[in-house]
Amino acid sequence: MAGRDNDYTLPDEDPRNPYASASEWRHQESSAFARAAIARDPHTSSSQTKDLSNFLNSTRVESDGRGTASGNYKPIVIGDVDGTHDGGVPDDGKEVVCGPLLNYRRMEGRTWHGSVLVITKGGGKVQSFQPTLRLGRVEVASTQPGLAEEGTSVNGAEVSETNGTNGVRSNHGTDIAGICLYSDPRNTFWQFSLACDIADTETKWAYSIADVRYKSTTKPKTNYFFIPAANESMRMMFHSCNGFSVGTDEEAWSGPALWNDVMRNHAKAPFHVMIGGGDQIYNDGIRVKGPLREWTDIGNPKKRREFPFPESLRAACDDYYLKNYIRWYSTEPFAAANGQIPQLNIWDDHDIIDGFGSYVNEFMKCDVFRGIGGTAHKYYMLFQHHLAPPASTYTSDAPETTGREIDEDPTQLVDTYVRDQAFDSSYIIGSKPGPYVAQHSMNMFSKLGARVAFLGIDARTERTRHQVNYPETYDLIFERLRNELGAAAAAGQPFRHLILLLGIPIAYPRLTWLENVFSSPLIAPVKFLNRRFGFGGGVFNHFDGSVDLLDDLDDHYTARTHKKERNALIKRFQTVCAEFSIRLTILGGDVHLAALGRFYSNPNLHIPVEEDHRYIVNVISSAIVNKPPPAAIANLLASRNKIHHLDADTDETLMALFDKDPGNSSKTRSSNNVTMPSRNYAIITENSPHNYTAGTNGHADPADADAAANQFDGKSGHSFLSKGEDGAGTKHKAAVFETHGKANDGALDVRIQVEIDQHDKEGKTEPYGMSIPVLNYETGKFGTNVHSHHLRHHRSRPTTAGGVSTVAPSTAPSLPVSAPDAGR
Repeated sequence: MAGRDNDYTLPDEDPRNPYASASEWRHQESSAFARAAIARDPHTSSSQTKDLSNFLNSTRVESDGRGTASGNYKPIVIGDVDGTHDGGVPDDGKEVVCGPLLNYRRMEGRTWHGSVLVITKGGGKVQSFQPTLRLGRVEVASTQPGLAEEGTSVNGAEVSETNGTNGVRSNHGTDIAGICLYSDPRNTFWQFSLACDIADTETKWAYSIADVRYKSTTKPKTNYFFIPAANESMRMMFHSCNGFSVGTDEEAWSGPALWNDVMRNHAKAPFHVMIGGGDQIYNDGIRVKGPLREWTDIGNPKKRREFPFPESLRAACDDYYLKNYIRWYSTEPFAAANGQIPQLNIWDDHDIIDGFGSYVNEFMKCDVFRGIGGTAHKYYMLFQHHLAPPASTYTSDAPETTGREIDEDPTQLVDTYVRDQAFDSSYIIGSKPGPYVAQHSMNMFSKLGARVAFLGIDARTERTRHQVNYPETYDLIFERLRNELGAAAAAGQPFRHLILLLGIPIAYPRLTWLENVFSSPLIAPVKFLNRRFGFGGGVFNHFDGSVDLLDDLDDHYTARTHKKERNALIKRFQTVCAEFSIRLTILGGDVHLAALGRFYSNPNLHIPVEEDHRYIVNVISSAIVNKPPPAAIANLLASRNKIHHLDADTDETLMALFDKDPGNSSKTRSSNNVTMPSRNYAIITENSPHNYTAGTNGHADPADADAAANQFDGKSGHSFLSKGEDGAGTKHKAAVFETHGKANDGALDVRIQVEIDQHDKEGKTEPYGMSIPVLNYETGKFGTNVHSHHLRHHRSRPTTAGGVSTVAPSTAPSLPVSAPDAGR
C-alpha cells in the first residue's frame, strides 16, 4: 500500500487537555526500559499454537483494573494526551500509548470471533517491530458463577489450578501476530483477530501482548474476558453519551465515575458484551480550542460555508481526532472496561461534532463539514471497529478526494501505511456513500449467544435533516435480517429476541410545538440581531445560525421531518416479529436521561403482551458520563407523555419505571415517574430456559397465563401492560441482583442503573427493573382496526369498543416514501 510523510506543521498546543475541568489530568510515568526490535513483516498475519504456561505463569501481577477513584476527582490517563512520553525511551515501536481495546464481532458455530487493538508510538510505511498477542482459556474461576470447576475438562483441555496473584496456569494457548491497520510517523494501529472455542459452560479467557511497554505501572499486563456457554445468551451492558459536552465542569460531575459501577457489576456477573449506542467520545472541542476555532469564529454564515478545507487544516483536524481518542480511551476507569468487556459500537453526532447531519443541507455540504466527517470516520473505523480506514479523507486541495467516492491523495500517503479495507460477515455495508461523509454506512448483524440476535443500524453516515437512512439501506438490512432469522429457525435454533441498536430513541415524547417555535418566521428578527450584534448568543449555534436546540430536535425520530420514515420502519419490524415470532427490543441513547418507551397493540384488540407482535420496548439509557438535563426538562417531557397512535392498531407511550428517585434524592417532581435526569447505563440478561429456579414478580407460571392476561386486558399504556411490567422499579425482580436473569421463562430482564449522587467518586447507582417476555405469535388469532376509521378520533383508546376486523395484519410499507402519515 502507498505511504506518506507528515510534512505539515501543526500549531503549538496546550500540553493540558483544554477540554477538561480546571484540575489537571494526572499522568502515569512510563517504564524506562527498552528491548531490541525484531524485524518482521507486520502486514501479514500468522498464528501458531504453543504452550502458554510461560506467559500465564510469568511474574506479572494483575491489577484489579477497576479504576476506583477516591478523594478529589483526578482521572488517570495512561500516558500524555498526545501519545508522547518522557525522554529516555527509544522510539522502537514497542510503547503502547492506548489500549488494549477489546471488540466482539460474531459467532459462527462453536467459535467466538473478536479482536484486540493497541496503538503504539511512532511508525511509518515500514515497521521494525510486530507485536504478538498470547491468548489462552482459564479453566478455573470458582468465584465466577457458571464456569468450569477444577478437575473438569472443557473441549478436551485439562483444567489446572489458579496461581494466586502471579497469573493463572493453562496447558494450552495461541500466539497471534499483530496486523498493522494503519501507521504514520505518529502512531501505529495493531489489530489481533481472536477466535475462541465456545464450550458447554461459560469460559474465562486471558490475553497479553508480549514485548511491549505500557505507560502505567498499574496497567494490567494480562486482561480477561468471558464467553457464554453454547446454549446460553450473553449478559449485555448498554451505554451511550460517553463524554462531556464542551464547557461542562467535569470535576463537579466526578468525571466518568459510573464506569466504576460498571466494573463492580462486571466483577459480580461478567458482561459478555458492551454495546455502545453512539457518542462513545465527544469531539466537539475541535471548535473551541482545536483547529476549527478560527472557522467557528467567522460571524457570517455564508463565509463559513465557503471556507476551504486545505491540507494544512485537514492535517490539524486529523491530529486533533487522533489525540482526543488516545486521551479519552486511556482515561480510567473507562480504559479498564475497554480491555475486559468486548464492545459493539455504532456512532452518533458527537463522535464527529455536535449535530452533524442535522444542519441545513447547504451548510452540511461545505468543505469543512465534509472534511471533518471524513477524518472522524477514519478514527471511528480504527478505534471503535478495529478496521483499516480509507486511504485518504476529504480535502479541498485534492480533487481526487472531493467526489462521492474518495480516491487516494498522494500527499496523505507519504511515509504512511494503510492496509487494504476488508469487512467481515458481521457488517451490512450501505450501497452508496453518505451525503456528507463520503463513506458507506456500516450496519451490523451478530448473534448475542444462543437465542438473542443483534442488529445495529448506522443512523449517522446517511443522515440529513430529512432522512435517517436511504431506502436501499433498509432493504439490505431487512434482507439480511430475514435470511439470518430464517436460517436459525430452519436449523431448529430460532432466535427468541432481537436487539435493535439505534443512536436515538424512537418511542419518545413529541416536541413538535417546540420545533414549530424554533422554525417560526417570528424567530427571524432575533436571528438577524444575533448575526449583526451577537444578541442572544447562547441561543443560536455557531454553524448555520439556527436555534441551538433545533439540531437536537431534528435528530429525533419523532421529529416531523422523520415521522414517515420512523412509522414505516416500526411497521416493517412488526411484520418481521410476526413472521418469525421474535420479540424486538430497541436500545437508544442521546437524550441524557433514562426512560422506557414502548409500542403495543390498541387495547381494544385484547391482545396479551405475550402474544402481541406490536409490543416493542425502547430502552432509553443516556448518559453514562455527560451531565443530564435540568429536572425541569425531564418534568416537561413527562408532561408531554401522551398516548400516541402510530396507526389504527398501534399505540405508544413511556412506561412508569421510576417508583422513586435514586437514593434519598429529589431529582424529579412527584408526578414524574417516566423520565429520570441522572446519569445511567443498562444491564440486560435473558432468563434462560436452562435455569432451574422459578421466577417471581415479573413472570407468570404457565398455569396462570390466562389469569395474568385478563389482569391487564384493556389497559392503556399509562398502566402496566403485562406481568413483566407489573411492579416495575426498584423492587422488581429484574432490579435485584440475586433474582435478575434467574427465572427460566426466556424473558429479558432489563435493569437501568441510575446514579445516586453526582459527587460520589465511586459512581454508586440504584437499579430499576422490568421484564420483556418472549413472543408467542399465532397468525390470524387476533383482529385489526384497519377498517375502523372512527378510532382515529379517540386520543385514549382503552374503552373503545367495536369495529374490530378479523383481517390479518397487512404487509408493512416500504421505506420511506410509501409509509402512511399515521403518527400523531
